[in-house]
Amino acid sequence: MKNNLKKNIFYNFAYQILILVLPLITTPYLSRTLGAKGIGIYSFSQSIATYFIYITVLGLSNYGNRAIAAVQNDKDQRSKVFFEIYTLQLVCFTVSIIVYIIYTIFWADDRYAAIAMSMWVWSSMFDINWFFFGMEQFKLTVIRNIFIKIFSVICIFIFVHNSEDVYIYILIMSCSALLSQLCLWPYIKTLVYFIRPNWNGVLQHLKPNLKLFIPIIASSIYNMMDKIMLGYMTNMEEVGFYENAEKIIKMVQSLIIAIGTVMLPRMSALACDVTDSNGKKYFDYAMEGVIIYVSAAIFGILAIKDTFTYVYFGPGFEKTASLLALLVVTVFFFGIGNVLRTQYLIPQKLDKIFIDSSIMGAVLNIVVNAVLIPYYASVGAAIATIFAEVSVCIYQFYKVRNNICFKRYLPVTIVYLSIGLFMYWILKHIKITQDKTVYLMRMVFIGGVTFILLTFFVLYLRVKLKLKRDSNG
Repeated sequence: MKNNLKKNIFYNFAYQILILVLPLITTPYLSRTLGAKGIGIYSFSQSIATYFIYITVLGLSNYGNRAIAAVQNDKDQRSKVFFEIYTLQLVCFTVSIIVYIIYTIFWADDRYAAIAMSMWVWSSMFDINWFFFGMEQFKLTVIRNIFIKIFSVICIFIFVHNSEDVYIYILIMSCSALLSQLCLWPYIKTLVYFIRPNWNGVLQHLKPNLKLFIPIIASSIYNMMDKIMLGYMTNMEEVGFYENAEKIIKMVQSLIIAIGTVMLPRMSALACDVTDSNGKKYFDYAMEGVIIYVSAAIFGILAIKDTFTYVYFGPGFEKTASLLALLVVTVFFFGIGNVLRTQYLIPQKLDKIFIDSSIMGAVLNIVVNAVLIPYYASVGAAIATIFAEVSVCIYQFYKVRNNICFKRYLPVTIVYLSIGLFMYWILKHIKITQDKTVYLMRMVFIGGVTFILLTFFVLYLRVKLKLKRDSNG
């Protein structure tokens, strides 16, 4: 089991590294080819379509994962649970696609973008990732996604050449999503057999699913509603600036999500508390690992944001650097909050805390967006996102303060943030060269080496101290 966990973490990290690398290749090309307006059109239409996908999948990413994990060793039970949950998914999809068609015909500002994005909505009907995650079969989903992601990148370079090709770009991305979901279905027959679900069995999953759907739709408000509000209240250029900044932050967050995705079914299957030695060990490892990672990411981005924006996105995206400086604050709170949610709140079925915090964050985000966007455009949206992410994290940690002693993580947090701050100081004193690409590469290399060496030194000292205490004890 331990080896499987290590393999799953490896597969997820391999995939997350891939989806980090591929945008590093495509985003500079797309920014220069489509421009801020084209990026904004794609981002706006995708944000709208994603809400319709949410209607289909509800809270399955967490609930389905957890439900299958609980019966992963019983083929009869997992077959029954799978067909009950998937029947519910089909019913929800029917509602979703009907409403999306009505939206496309009567309300869509850009009907061509909405039509091209419809394949993304259709893909949700075939989305059974939750089943394979619950079975802890990450290798299959990772390999499938690797090939499809690479295929989509090739299509982008072949078919997208100027700003008028934005609809072709949307179609490539949405069709890739559909193909990605379809590729899993040939493998499902080896893991389940058909059991005709009854409506009582289907409906029993609705309430707990809706419970986890509420925080997902609420958190989506400060992940996507900001772009929708920007599109309606300002212009597509502002959406484009914000989309590119948010894309970099999501790249950073993707490795954190990989840890949570792997650990959620394991913690659910074990049903262990962080006060249990096994659960505490996993929780501590994940928390410290995330703190190390976000410390490097935050100060690294702050140091290179201006040069990176110029080299990566090209001229005309200078405002994205300012947005990066704001949004990077959310990385820390997202990181530690993700560990708490995926390794304690959701496995322990403390859904009310998850729900209440997400609703609070969503309401706060909408209010701050409505106040600030008319005056500060994308900067106002970034500030609203910070308010939401920080408030959600603080509320969740406060509610479980009697179950988890978070003070024990304070020393390591101070140490690794200090290492990050020292790295930032080093990078700001590097002499600027005329070639900005070379200057950026030099900063990334020096910053990475500095942080890694200091981190390994701290870990070495801790191991030595632990061995000394054990020998004295």
